[in-house]
Amino acid sequence: MNTYGIPASITLAQGLFESGFGNSDLSKIANNHFGIKCTSDWKGKSYYKDDDQENDCFRVYDKPEDSYRDHSEFLKRKRYAPLFELDKNDYQGWAQGLKDAGYATNPKYPQLLIGVIEKYHLDQFDRPEGEEQKIKREDRVLAQINQNIGKEIKDSLVQVTPTNKLYTIKTGDTLYNVSKRFGLTVDELKTLNSMGDNNIKIGQKLIIAK
Repeated sequence: MNTYGIPASITLAQGLFESGFGNSDLSKIANNHFGIKCTSDWKGKSYYKDDDQENDCFRVYDKPEDSYRDHSEFLKRKRYAPLFELDKNDYQGWAQGLKDAGYATNPKYPQLLIGVIEKYHLDQFDRPEGEEQKIKREDRVLAQINQNIGKEIKDSLVQVTPTNKLYTIKTGDTLYNVSKRFGLTVDELKTLNSMGDNNIKIGQKLIIAK
């Protein structure tokens, strides 16, 4: 909140809402609490699951804190710039502004976020700032946003695994026989696919080559 000027209540509410209160596969397996997808410049591990497209690529983080930091960095884009001019405890302005800037397609997104904040009193973590602090913070963050302009195009590029590196699970398959077929150990196969257990389902796509 102090570094980026995003109300703590907004960051917490988005993390709770988008991770199903910490129960989603993405948050449990990939430490990804905000559903942030891979971009062309993403160098970390990846987790694949069906979302907007089949087998969408999501970022995998070593720890949840990294996901929260990345989310704040993710918002440092031109279309969100007006939000950083709001007071850093104006969670209602931020909730509406995120929707207006196209962060979410659900028309009730602002009300959903505000509902989570007020139900769990997350605004108790928000802190106001003085006029001088606000100007300094705005100058710093808006300058960083200006540096990011031109990199915007990269955000829409998802790393897609080539089809020859994917295998679709069929009736009778087990992780063991799939791993043997492609010269991998079960652990290697689970690591490649960021799997927390041995459960697979028919039609699921597995990465079978590095």
